[in-house]
Amino acid sequence: MPLGLLAAAMWFGRWVRPSGDEWCFLPVVRDGGLTGMLEKFYVHDNGRVANALLVWAYARFGVPGHQWFALISGLVVVGVLWAVTLAAVRRAGVTVPRGVPLLVASMVAVLFLFASPNTYKTFYWPAASVSHTLAPVLAGAAVIPLLRARSRTAKITALLVVFLTGVFIGTLSEQSSVCALVLLSGVLLLGRWIVPGPRRSYVRLWCLVGTAGTVIGTLVLVTSPGARNRRHGRDAGMASMLAPESLIGAAKGFFRILETLLTTWPYAGAVAVGVLLGALATRADSGTAPLVKHLLLTNAAILAFLLSGYLCTLAAYPVFGPAVATSTRLWNDFRFLYILLLLGIGVLLGHRLRRRTLRPVALVVAGTAVCGLVCVVFALSLHQLEHTMRMRAHQWDRQDQWLRTQAERGARELPYRPTPISKMTEPLDGGWPSHCVARYYHLDRITPARVFPWQ
Repeated sequence: MPLGLLAAAMWFGRWVRPSGDEWCFLPVVRDGGLTGMLEKFYVHDNGRVANALLVWAYARFGVPGHQWFALISGLVVVGVLWAVTLAAVRRAGVTVPRGVPLLVASMVAVLFLFASPNTYKTFYWPAASVSHTLAPVLAGAAVIPLLRARSRTAKITALLVVFLTGVFIGTLSEQSSVCALVLLSGVLLLGRWIVPGPRRSYVRLWCLVGTAGTVIGTLVLVTSPGARNRRHGRDAGMASMLAPESLIGAAKGFFRILETLLTTWPYAGAVAVGVLLGALATRADSGTAPLVKHLLLTNAAILAFLLSGYLCTLAAYPVFGPAVATSTRLWNDFRFLYILLLLGIGVLLGHRLRRRTLRPVALVVAGTAVCGLVCVVFALSLHQLEHTMRMRAHQWDRQDQWLRTQAERGARELPYRPTPISKMTEPLDGGWPSHCVARYYHLDRITPARVFPWQ
């Protein structure tokens, strides 16, 4: 069911059309290519060099790039989660039924992509997805070489991968960098208790190398001319972030976010699939998987999530203000940790319940039922979103064709009617991003229209 849901959601991506920031990206990519995008982000906008690279990768294809983005990004998310699950199971020395790792990966992907209050901005809007949805998943991919490293060459490769990933994430997303640094610091501090003795020194070295890469990437971002322009333009420097009103406002905003997360019942699907994994995992000698220092690990994971969430909210507060609690795309970096935390709790719960009975049939039935119910709920909401996306795509395409035709005939000023979806920013008279729309169609100006121009 989760794989079918993901496949349907990827297919719905064919209705995605540019909106919001992408109006300004498309003309730059068309006229300046990769160098134009790198200059725009590093020198003028925000300093996110890796973000510019990923935006160029899909925007260079125009509208088709937006349509294919959901398919490609969805496959990346599922593929990374599947590889991490397989590597973690093997490293733990346990065996599970053949399909369980893929079930875990697909269920986590479903929750991460569709449990957000705004699925469109999380999954379908490429401009937000590359920096707040793909970023934490790509950061997690760096764990795969660590879990699989056994030879000296593999260990060196894992160090190189985590360093390069840290630099990349540091120049891609401030929020994902914060989460990565919190987690790496936590492992460094608690490695004595949570990492087995023979690998402890290497894991600490891996964490230090990852921290160094993330710090270097973050420094490249925060010292860029674009980041300085953004801070000065919105009075969002370090002093404003550490001001009492920012500290208190961010705490209130994060509390509201936390309230939403804790009261969104479909996240129970993460616990349910974790129970399945914990109940079905066995050792080669047919014994159940060991429960080692679970209380310390659970408490540390909860603390890491809370600290990451607050720091991410605090980093965004000077720019967004109280709206940080409603800018749902900013949640995804630490919401990913929340889902993994629930998954881990489910694994421990499933293992403990399995120890009390040698026949985990009831656990499997209950866990499967919850996962199925969550998928049904998401299928209904995706069906409604697909209808909205399809209607917008038809309107967007007709208006796009009309504007292009009129521009080719020499028009310099044309009417434009916004086609909003899922609280996306659309062009207004004289405001952002109306000038970007005009540039996209080679016009001097667009004017607001109450009806579509072709009507």
